[in-house]
Formats: sequence, structure tokens, C-alpha cells
Amino acid sequence: MKIDWQKEIRKRKDNLLTDLEEMLRIESVRDESSATKEAPFGSGPRKALDKFLQIASEDGFTTLNVDGFAGHIEYGTGQETLGILAHVDVMPAGAGWETAPFEPVIKNGRLYARGASDDKGPSMAAYYGLKLLKELGLPVHKRVRFILGTDEESQWRCVKHYFTKMPKPDFGFSPDAAFPLINGEKGNVTYSIQFDNEKQIGKVVLLDFKAGMRENMVPREAVAHVSGIAFEKLEKVFTQFVAQNPIQGKVMQKDGIIKLVVIGKAAHAQEPRNGINAGTYLALFLSGLKLSGVAKNYVLFAAQCLHQDSRMDNFGIHFTDNVMGDLTMNAGIFEYDILQGGQIILNFRFPRGLKADSIKEALDKRAANFKAETKIAGKLQEPHYVSLDDPLVKTLLDVYEKQTGKEGYGVVVGGGTYARLMRRGVGFGAMFPDAPDTMHQANEFIPVEDLLTAAAIYAESIYRLIK
Repeated sequence: MKIDWQKEIRKRKDNLLTDLEEMLRIESVRDESSATKEAPFGSGPRKALDKFLQIASEDGFTTLNVDGFAGHIEYGTGQETLGILAHVDVMPAGAGWETAPFEPVIKNGRLYARGASDDKGPSMAAYYGLKLLKELGLPVHKRVRFILGTDEESQWRCVKHYFTKMPKPDFGFSPDAAFPLINGEKGNVTYSIQFDNEKQIGKVVLLDFKAGMRENMVPREAVAHVSGIAFEKLEKVFTQFVAQNPIQGKVMQKDGIIKLVVIGKAAHAQEPRNGINAGTYLALFLSGLKLSGVAKNYVLFAAQCLHQDSRMDNFGIHFTDNVMGDLTMNAGIFEYDILQGGQIILNFRFPRGLKADSIKEALDKRAANFKAETKIAGKLQEPHYVSLDDPLVKTLLDVYEKQTGKEGYGVVVGGGTYARLMRRGVGFGAMFPDAPDTMHQANEFIPVEDLLTAAAIYAESIYRLIK
């Protein structure tokens, strides 16, 4: 039976977009302030999980919700299980959107919304690939478990809980990456540099400093409040600083307190060079003021050690693997308060051949010079790699080449996907090589044609892996 996968998917275009737009309207951002036993990461992620499982159930699939943490859609039977691991939670929208981030809209062939490319769009494309197999009644000899997480953008507690109740798939892919195929993912670890409070004794006082929303995003905006300096003087030097750097900025005064705002560019932490870190730029400016105590140490550490140093050159630990690439560092969150002290949360993506302990040792040594200490602040994931000779990899790349007419190859990335939870797991789409990467950024989108092509690729790939 010869199947035109692209043609079959396009017959289902309207339904795919309708289901996807329903998902995109759900603001499934982690909010543990509203967490309950039934919604461990807040009402948004739980609502998105319920909706996806409802769509699949109405399509005739067997579904399971595992305690509100995660769920799965099941199809077929057999001794081996193909896992498709996706997620329904999204990053905070942030500022800078030209459309409402949770009201999907198609403009110039692009579907705009938070989650369009990470990961609701790719998830729905993969689901429709599976749905197509079911609707065509194709014979299969393995089981498929399409697993949906709700905490991927944070600590992966969703799938960790899921796998305490359910077995891991034998092999599979995550539609939360890029084509042609990602067969290697760097290790991932997060540390916090903590500054104990120490009284400021000078005239110029830093009252607070904030930047960033997540450790795995380059901060787009940074805000600080200072006192003890003439507004006209500070306004002049700040305006000059902004003009000399690739940032935007605002300065204003109210009741003797001066507010400084720096706007940079958000980006995914896997490659900090794609962004402009508003936090380190603001720290660089503040380091030129006559601050004292913990405030001085805080801004000097950020300015001297972190600014424009995504490869840890300032820490003496620059490391590169010839397959997996560079160690990278992202300064994702800045929090300082005159009463509490401060912290800076750093996210690292490290290749094989380097241990997380070596990163911490380098941080400890440098932080000590600024009266700060290093603490673990998030999940530790070791590097993950699947050989290009693996039959899974060969099959997926063959389908990609067949359907696109383009060369298939494997790459290693700094981003982490659920694929690493399977010994034979890879990242597979849905972003194409020539598509702009807007994940974790304002005005996130996925081209509609890319979405449909991806769905067709997923359909044939799933069929060939389980037939």
C-alpha cells in the first residue's frame, strides 16, 4: 500500500489547526502558587494536559492521566514500545509581543502564540501523525506511548513521577527539537551564586536589582533602583552607556529614588550568544557607581565574571568536545534586595568529558573573591548520545530525506529534551534547518507549512518504526 503522507495530512489540516489552537489558548505556564494535589504545577499545565488527553480520547485512543503530573496516549500492541515524549507546559510570555501570546493568530503563513514551536505545535503534529496511522487502519506490531509532560520547562518532575508508575519505552523520539535529527544533548546543571547581606556604607545605595524569569532564558529586561546620586548626573552617563551598547534603556526618578531599566534580547539558554543579557549589561553600568558592601560585590561579579562570557573564559574552565561542542553558561536570573542580599542563577550546558563538579569548583573559586558561595539550584542531567549507526536514527533520517529531498544528519545541541530519558532516544523536529528559532522569545511562531510537513514526516516515521 503506497501512502502519500503529505496529501493525507493536508486532508486533515483544518482539524489539526483547530485542535492546536485550542491548546494554544491555554496559558499553561507553571504556577506553583496555585498548585494542588490534582494540579501539581498549577491549573494551566493541568488544564492543557486534560485537553490534549480529551482530544485523543474523543479520537478513539486509550489515554491515562497519571496523578496530574503527566499522561499518555496509547496505540497498538507488542513486546516493544515506541515512546513519543512531548510537553504541554510553556514558558511565561514575557514582554515584546505584537499579538496576544495566548490568542493564536495566523499571519503570512505563520501561526503565532506562546507554545506554537515549543512544544504544542510539534506535539500536535506528532499526534496527528499517530492519528493518521489509526485512521488508515495500518497494521502495527509494536506499542506506541505518546507521553505528555507538564513540567518540562522547569525540573521535569512530571515525567520523573510518571516513570515511577509506568515503564520506560524501549526507544523513541521527542518532537521538541529540530530536524533533521538531534542524537546528542549536552549535560544540564543549574547553580546559584548567593551573596549574604552586608551593609552598604557609602552614599550611593543599590536598593534592588531584578532580571530574568527562568534560568533557561537569557533575560530580556533588567530593573534596578538606586538612591544617593543626582538624577541629572546619572541620567547623562546612563544615556551615554545605552547609546554605546546594543541595548535600550530608560531612567526615571520618583521621590528621590532613581529607576534604571535595560532592555536586551531574550533567547534560549542553550546558546546565550543568540540573546543580549539585560542583567549583565545593567550590572556593568552599576559597577561604575560608587557602591559598597554586598551591592558592590554583586554587580562586580556580574560585570567582571559573567558579562559576555557564555563560555566561562573568566573562570578558567573553557571546555570543548569535538562532537558535542562547547560548555556554555547562561546567567538567567538576577535577584538582589537591600534587606535580603542577592543571588544570580546560572544554567550550564556541558559536553561529555566534563563533570558538573568541575564547573562548581570553578564557580567556588571565583565567587569566593566576591564573598559569595555556590549552591546547586536545579536538576543535574548528564550528557546523552545515540550513535548515528543506531537503526532508530537511520530510519528517522531516511524518512526525513525522502519527504524533504534534503540531506539528513545528526547534530548535538545544548538544549535538553525528554529524549534523554530513553537510552535510545533522539530529538526529531519539528523546527526545520532554515526556520527562525523563536522558542522562549516574544512573537514565537511556527510556519503552517512546516507544521504540516512535520506531521507527515512523523506519520511515516512512526509507521516504519512499529510496523
